[in-house]
Order: sequence, then C-alpha cells, then structure tokens
Amino acid sequence: MITVLLADDEHLIRGALASLLTLEDDITVVAQAATGDEALAMARAHRPDVAVLDLQMPGLDGVAVADQLRGTVPGCATMIVTSHARAGALKRALSAGVRGFVPKTVSAQQLARIIRTVHTGGRYVDQELAADAIAAGESPLTPREAELLSYAEDGAPVADIAARASLTSGTIRDYLSSAAMKLGAENRHVAARIAREHGWL
Repeated sequence: MITVLLADDEHLIRGALASLLTLEDDITVVAQAATGDEALAMARAHRPDVAVLDLQMPGLDGVAVADQLRGTVPGCATMIVTSHARAGALKRALSAGVRGFVPKTVSAQQLARIIRTVHTGGRYVDQELAADAIAAGESPLTPREAELLSYAEDGAPVADIAARASLTSGTIRDYLSSAAMKLGAENRHVAARIAREHGWL
C-alpha cells in the first residue's frame, strides 16, 4: 500500500482528489494539508511514501516544502501538481528533488499511475511543461537577488528586508536595483512580479 499526503489550499480539490485516490487498491491517503507549513508537519507525523504538493500554497510553496522534506523525511518522494505552472518553477522543483511535475488537468487515474512511478523511484514531468522549461532559459537572477525579491513581493520596506536578511539597507537597495535592471522593471515590486510569473522565485 502506497501512503500519500495531499497538500492543496483548495479544500474542494483536495477532498475530491482524496476520494478518487482511495478508489485505488494500492493507494491510501494518510494525511491532508492546506498550507505549506501544515504539509511539513503532516509529513513529519505520518511519514508518507509520496507527498502530492500544490505549487502555490499559503506560507511555504510546494517546492520549498519538497526541499525541506528531502532532509527531514528522506523516504518521502515528492511531486508537484499545479494549475499555473511556470518553466522556472519546474527547474526549481527538479533542483529540490521533486520526482513528478504535473498540471491539475491530469485525470485521477493518470495521477495514480504517476504516484506509483514516483514511489518506485521513477520520474514524471509533463511534456508541455518540460518543453516550456527548455525554451525559457535560465533565470538571470543570482540566488541572493531572487531571495531578496521574494521578501519584497508583499511590499515590505527596505529596512524590513534588511533586518530579515541581516544586511544593510544600502546593500539591499543595490541587490534589488540590480535585479530590477536585469528584468527590465521600473521598481522592485514589478521585478518581483515578473520573477514570480517566470517561476524564478
């Protein structure tokens, strides 16, 4: 029996998926979560074989959860299911050890097959998403620029970002200006939006 954790902030989708997966003879859903932090806690408590994670969730996103699970629950294979995939998100997911990356348009039967593939050590990446990732190229941002832009996403002032990153305000401005210039954005907020849309955050 393959034990599965489902994490999705949309209750209706999560519940429907859980019901459909329980119809499979060899799959059982042992835990559900609505946020990234909840997904981490459930994974640590239940030690599932496979974690099926929504890309966009409150708090930690699916890729961040997968990255943390790699260290804290190494026996748990991870896969991302998303309705708004970006090529950069696929690249981040693969770097975080994610073994499956699929759109929410897959059928429950196909998802069950992918869960089995991931559970046995295989990998499944949707062909269209893979093609988009190849065509998109690499992020122009350094890891530090991406990190600081992610802090700027919610409109945080430079002083708050500086405190969070343990850097001076001047250094933060330099990084954010560099990121905005690379993305052709007029300010850090627009730069953060562009980077998020490309899946680079």
